[in-house]
Amino acid sequence: MSIIHLTHKNYQKEVLESKEPVLIDFWAPWCGPCRMLSPVMEQLAKELDGKVKIAKIDVDEERALAEQFQVMSIPMLAVMRNGKLAASSVGLRPKAQILKMLEE
Repeated sequence: MSIIHLTHKNYQKEVLESKEPVLIDFWAPWCGPCRMLSPVMEQLAKELDGKVKIAKIDVDEERALAEQFQVMSIPMLAVMRNGKLAASSVGLRPKAQILKMLEE
């Protein structure tokens, strides 16, 4: 599955109503570490297809969603399970740490 680009319009359906966990990447096009994380998110989307949804939120375009998650620095990753925040981290993380977040 490809990465889902979340907006206020599809957030309810794709995250809050999701049966599987959702890994959300809060990012912006001007953010260097965010761009470095992008290939890792693409790999995870392929490897975890059917098990975990991989999604991105552009903090400049979706300020309300970024505020809802109290995003102060990017990249920020959030794991949502059953519509609730299960784990989060700020800053560039290696793939192994991201996978560990999904296990928690």
